[in-house]
Amino acid sequence: MDITRELWGKSACGKEIYLYTLTNANGAYVKLSNLGAAIVSVVVPDKDGNMADVVLGYPEAASYFGDGPCAGKVPGRYANRIALGKFTLDGKEYSLPINNGPNSLHGGPEGFQNKVWESRENEGGVEFLYYSEDGEQGYPGAVKTVARYDWSEENELRLTLTAESDAPTVINLTNHAYFNLNGEGNGDILGHILTLNASEYLPTDQTQIPLGESEPVAGTPMDFVSGKPIGQDINADFEPLKIGKGYDHCWVIDGAEPGQLQFCGELYAPESGRKMEVYTTQPGVQVYTGNWLSGCPQGKNGHVYEDYTGVAIECQNYPDAPNKPDYPSCVLRPGEVYEQAIIFTFSVK
Repeated sequence: MDITRELWGKSACGKEIYLYTLTNANGAYVKLSNLGAAIVSVVVPDKDGNMADVVLGYPEAASYFGDGPCAGKVPGRYANRIALGKFTLDGKEYSLPINNGPNSLHGGPEGFQNKVWESRENEGGVEFLYYSEDGEQGYPGAVKTVARYDWSEENELRLTLTAESDAPTVINLTNHAYFNLNGEGNGDILGHILTLNASEYLPTDQTQIPLGESEPVAGTPMDFVSGKPIGQDINADFEPLKIGKGYDHCWVIDGAEPGQLQFCGELYAPESGRKMEVYTTQPGVQVYTGNWLSGCPQGKNGHVYEDYTGVAIECQNYPDAPNKPDYPSCVLRPGEVYEQAIIFTFSVK
């Protein structure tokens, strides 16, 4: 594995932003940045052997700061939404920044995704480290988070997320890359075939906070168990789809067990023949079909991203779990190690 590093820019406070390139023996490569521990590019072959970048992103590092889509980055301290920006832990209530309607999203406007992490090449992969101080964005406890990426000769991108805290806190980490398996900037993803290993999903209120219990997907537009084009039912007369102008929901992964890798789903583009399989230790997956991409910073290669030109498959804990005791626990206590894995495997068929 060949790994190179180049200076990509500097933050407003002078921190150096790097771009790492990991290239395997077949010439397929990924680009990663310590700005938000981001996946910047994944360049893999199609069914005819032609290489293309299948991840949406921007040509300049500066565009990644505060971008609405959170493109390619690791949001935190809590990915997804927390209702009304409040939660109670061990009898004490905490207040978070409100940045998504009445709710807190992705840890707030100054979340992990907008920080310059420390970085290093280590044992054939790249590691990014961020130290979040006690009270940052309203969260308790000082937290040390490491995001490690490994790229294999078989075009497998593995992300391992670990964290430790010096006081009780809540945490939910994922990656927010948007994929277009025909190549970024090459049309929409409505014709991509999505399969999810999920027979239930979490219905939400109008602000996209889960109501509570999961419901079966069978007989609804939320059913991807057998695989279907993303656009097949996206405009259906179905209230959950009207709320978010498309898919932006959390599915419950069938057979999920803490610490065990489980098949999450598959994305396939018939046009290019590229396929991406996703595996994770996480209990849920938020699928967001890029319903509000229009107006984001200009993309790579001069491309302008419109709505539905990329899909994010975010393996994570359930939204608003800090306020839902029946959901998988998101609490991290001193002496414990938060550890989750997400694997994206690229191939053709």
